[in-house]
Amino acid sequence: MTTRTTTAPAPTVDALITSVLAGEHGPLPSALVATSVFWIHHGTRLAGGDTTYLNQYVLVRLGGSFGGCAFEPGEIDPAVCRDASGAPLDVLLREAPRPLRIAALDAYLAEQHPHRDAAAEPIALPVGTPEVRARARDAAIAGLLDIGAGARVGLIGVVDPLVAAIRERGGVPLPCDFNLRATRWGDPVTTDMHEVLERADAVVATGMTLGNGSFDTVLDRCRTRGIPLVVYAQSGSAVARAFLGSGVTALSAEPFPFSQFSADPTTLYRYRAVAQP
Repeated sequence: MTTRTTTAPAPTVDALITSVLAGEHGPLPSALVATSVFWIHHGTRLAGGDTTYLNQYVLVRLGGSFGGCAFEPGEIDPAVCRDASGAPLDVLLREAPRPLRIAALDAYLAEQHPHRDAAAEPIALPVGTPEVRARARDAAIAGLLDIGAGARVGLIGVVDPLVAAIRERGGVPLPCDFNLRATRWGDPVTTDMHEVLERADAVVATGMTLGNGSFDTVLDRCRTRGIPLVVYAQSGSAVARAFLGSGVTALSAEPFPFSQFSADPTTLYRYRAVAQP
């Protein structure tokens, strides 16, 4: 696969927060209040697998929108619900733990430009079991990849249905995750993100990279190497959208409530960066 390198500096999440605080994306956050902050901890084991996925999310409601971000165990305590609910949004953006800052930023950007009103492709996930819905979701994510047979696809954040969906498109997954050691098929999962970013012909990264601070590194390396970066985001879906065309080539945005919390139809939104002339 031919790559196109770029030496222009990559944008950063902190720079985006600074611009939001300055009122460059809408009303000043100091004039807004996080109506509700809540914390979710859940586990999932899909049929046929032997991995229990444990996920924690912190969520912020602002007006008619929700923002969310996953976090690692111990990063945030449930007491955040009491301490941060009703806080001025600028205080959360400046002073909160990073996952809560991302959730607040996500809520702000989603409130200014809701996914349902954006120039995105809505994908309805079907009624069904967690397995049915996860396969549909991950097929939609993999459908954003424009790759040839045998292309190496770095997967930063691993779920087995997405590994399978990448293979079905002819790609060779290079799985990377801090919390898994192997896929259900026995593929080794590395914890070395940098090694994967150097070998990959394309990268698919979870929105959780926004919460753990690795997103800027992923974005910069993909821009420098000139390789596609697809983000699949429950965490920070509106935040990741802000980087479309600035390193992110495509996005699967899944705002709260996330697909795993319902058996009824829900919608994710697929974005593709506009090609530059």
